[in-house]
Amino acid sequence: MKRFPILAILVSAFAVASPVLGQDVKLQVQGLEQRVDFWKKVFTQYGKDDLIIHDGFYVNLIYESATSYDVKVRVNSIREALREIREKLDAPDTRSPFAQKIAEAITAQGLPLSTASLNTLIDNLHTQQGVKERFRDGVVRSGRYVEEFRQIVKNAGVPEELALLPLVESSFENVKSRAGAVGIWQFMRGTGRQYLRITNSVDERLDPTKAATAAARMLRDNYNALGEWPLAVTAYNHGRAGMMRAKGEFGSDLVTIINDYKGPVFGYASMNFYSEFLAAVEVYKNYPQFYGDLVLDQPRQGKAAPVQLASAKPAPKAAKAASPASVADKYKVKPGDSLWIVAQRFGTSIRSLMELNNLKESAIYAGQILLVK
Repeated sequence: MKRFPILAILVSAFAVASPVLGQDVKLQVQGLEQRVDFWKKVFTQYGKDDLIIHDGFYVNLIYESATSYDVKVRVNSIREALREIREKLDAPDTRSPFAQKIAEAITAQGLPLSTASLNTLIDNLHTQQGVKERFRDGVVRSGRYVEEFRQIVKNAGVPEELALLPLVESSFENVKSRAGAVGIWQFMRGTGRQYLRITNSVDERLDPTKAATAAARMLRDNYNALGEWPLAVTAYNHGRAGMMRAKGEFGSDLVTIINDYKGPVFGYASMNFYSEFLAAVEVYKNYPQFYGDLVLDQPRQGKAAPVQLASAKPAPKAAKAASPASVADKYKVKPGDSLWIVAQRFGTSIRSLMELNNLKESAIYAGQILLVK
């Protein structure tokens, strides 16, 4: 995807920590401020009925919000406004009021109004569902687990903030996603078997303690392989091998990888995963500011009962792009499709599709049948 320069935003790196996390660990945020700010809005300002129409790369360039009933009309209106701005670059005074509003949103993000930049923006319209209610409920549920998870990740040599990763993965619910990821820590079967016991009758992905221990080991293994926590966290979504390829091409700086890496399956979900996590930690730390006073669930007591696969609950509807999800379990690949396009269509991740279909490479072909949930 062609990208264009953006004005530097000079914001110093800050430490993120949760109210119950005693260790103040600094995690890289410099260069990701706009992405973190966008996800804070997704978590706190936009609810389940809101579809944010924004740019798929400059994610904090928000044009407006819509509902499922009018999103197609609104997306088309914004696309036409972008084309109008492009056609009237030499006569900005003749823009319609709506096109002028869109132009001001673009320049407010420090982006130029040029033919090349507008072509990119036209091609990169994206929608993101708000999750305010779901995130708030996840903060409440977190009280059952966070202190236990904090100790588990600390014992594994993992930053204690990562005890909050389930806010992004599952909102601290023991759920099964449409793609087949299971439990609070959302392990796919293939990855889970590297760390947990998974059979037809017992699935340790549903045991919060065992799954947290496995997630801590996996994150530590990612760090040992990649050498930087932003890459290790991103690998939890994108896969360790994929992030090792990205690091081999562009080094250890996640911002550089996001800007320059052209991996065929390194798309919206992967490039935003670490920023989502940072935003989740920041919102959790200040949740009364966004949700008012909440009564968090009490910590679990005693040992968990043996975990049976039947105890998995279907996952609530996940945040996704505007393209409607199919009710079918299978999808026939169309000409021009990529794994990233299919993942966006069905509200899942590239990693999930690859593991669900036992794909070793990201390449797919027209006519191929993919399992999508």
